[in-house]
Amino acid sequence: MVHASPNNAWRAPGPEASDAELESIYAGLGQPIAIYGHIHRSFIRSVPCSQGAEMLVANTGSVSLSYDGDCRAAYLLLDEWQPSLRRVEYDVDKELKALSTCGLPHADWVAKTLRSASPQMP
Repeated sequence: MVHASPNNAWRAPGPEASDAELESIYAGLGQPIAIYGHIHRSFIRSVPCSQGAEMLVANTGSVSLSYDGDCRAAYLLLDEWQPSLRRVEYDVDKELKALSTCGLPHADWVAKTLRSASPQMP
């Protein structure tokens, strides 16, 4: 499990990355499952590796700032080495109201992203 990729905490491939790209980034972990975050878009992919084995690559998504068009909270459950993606409804309007009064820098940008469940320009 890494934040984005093993060698870079900020560079992370998206779900549309090729199998070759995912293999080149995560095969070095030497594990049958590679899990990462950072991109706010959940997915699970089986990646055929050049050594004949397969590796599962999974992204956890985001518990409140999804970038995949689905406003529900996303998380990944790893049960007996089987990953599954879960979604949970939560009160986005209540979160938006709390956000509007919390004094967080760029709260308006975060609110746009929460409403649309997609990345927004600040």
